[in-house]
Amino acid sequence: MSSREEHSLLMTRRHLFGRASSGIGIAALGSLLGRDLIAGPKGPNDGSLNPLTAGLNGLPHFAPKAKRIIYLFQSGAPSQIDLFDYKPMLRKFHGQELPDSIRQGQRITGMTSGQDSLPVASSIFEFKQHGQSGTWLSELIPHQSKIVDDVAYIKTLHTDAINHDPAITFIQSGSQQPGRPSMGAWMSYGLGSENQNLPAFVVLVSQKSSLNNAQPLFSRLWGPGFLPSRYQGVRFRSSGDPVLYLSDPPGVSKQARRRMLDSLAQLNEMRSEAFGDPEIDTRIAQYEMAYRMQSSVPDLMDLSNEPDSIFDLYGPDSRKPGTYAANCLLARRLAERDVRFVQLYHRGWDQHNDLPRDIALQSKATDQASAALVQDLKQRGMLDDTLVVWGGEFGRTVYCQGELTETNYGRDHHPRCFTIWMAGGGVKPGISIGQTDDYCYNITEDPVHVHDLQATILHLMGIDHKKLTFKYQGRHFRLTDVHGELVENVLA
Repeated sequence: MSSREEHSLLMTRRHLFGRASSGIGIAALGSLLGRDLIAGPKGPNDGSLNPLTAGLNGLPHFAPKAKRIIYLFQSGAPSQIDLFDYKPMLRKFHGQELPDSIRQGQRITGMTSGQDSLPVASSIFEFKQHGQSGTWLSELIPHQSKIVDDVAYIKTLHTDAINHDPAITFIQSGSQQPGRPSMGAWMSYGLGSENQNLPAFVVLVSQKSSLNNAQPLFSRLWGPGFLPSRYQGVRFRSSGDPVLYLSDPPGVSKQARRRMLDSLAQLNEMRSEAFGDPEIDTRIAQYEMAYRMQSSVPDLMDLSNEPDSIFDLYGPDSRKPGTYAANCLLARRLAERDVRFVQLYHRGWDQHNDLPRDIALQSKATDQASAALVQDLKQRGMLDDTLVVWGGEFGRTVYCQGELTETNYGRDHHPRCFTIWMAGGGVKPGISIGQTDDYCYNITEDPVHVHDLQATILHLMGIDHKKLTFKYQGRHFRLTDVHGELVENVLA
């Protein structure tokens, strides 16, 4: 019996279908030739790859407004009432019971459902209008007052989830259940990369600034789900090697490393031809990318060529690796190198108690750098084709969790309305979309669902959200599931 016949007997059902649906050997050969050419199974997209970007042929579906995305995700849910959604009438209602006519029997979490009272807590922070747009902002974020005319605020985003893990999973992947591809993975799959020496999807996690415990983050939030694993986000660390296992082991020369990778790629290609498992092709691509990143990453992480004026713009923390400010500066450097999707996570916004103290700490750590990123991109001529998104997974309640005093209060989870902002990349600047009621509890005008936001982000990248799909277990899946409408009034 020949070795090929022996392999055929060993082939599993999964390998058989994988082999039938992917270009055997082509992906491996593409990696060896220095291009990242690994295709996913065929579906409504034609399944073949653009050799210049390794994205799907036929994408983008139309001319994109944005070439890249920087998503500044504020994990834990910032209080829209204390930052963006100015409600002067709440001073009048302060301490009063939330009316049943406002709550309308809507569900609340187990953390406040047992309270005898749900007293209204107005914000203790002052608001002022800024810019030609007259946008109201809290005193907590003075630096963002400088960019209000470059930003579109969506004050009526709402979500289906009421607890952190399903809500973060939902806004990142379009489903409350784990297992779906993250937004960055969808971008990487559909559009590929314009830089062959860096991943298409990079993840940065910054240190929390609050004193209370922060919600955990799981790597599946930037994972590929059922897409081949080559589309997952690559996390860059703030200490040691930026990417694990990137450096050559002690005693291994560059030449020896190259010979080893070439031999290993040939062995993996043989296995790919025999079994058709796309994860073997992924392994080849990852080895090749790691080799190229050995030279591209040190240059990326070396901030010595940044002038003092840039560090002054982002704030003193920008010189400290791992801080939010340092990661915002690194996000700009990644965008300059045409990384398709940069996902920055900042933890610590979950303020069930001691909100005035902790939101001040969080805002101080994030305000200047968030504004600086927009300003920096603009002065470099990059804001027009870079989409910046800022926001969390849901909002906070108008009623107080725990004891309400004149100087202290907490807020529970509130999925019914919250605020995010977007800038650049085809977004109409200097606008605010949507209205909430006087209690900042219900939406009264222009609701925007999470799936609508996802559809709009894809649209700005030149993607029709209904057409970017992947066939898995007999069904064509997409980021927006079976929902999502464009938020037309946010488009420039």
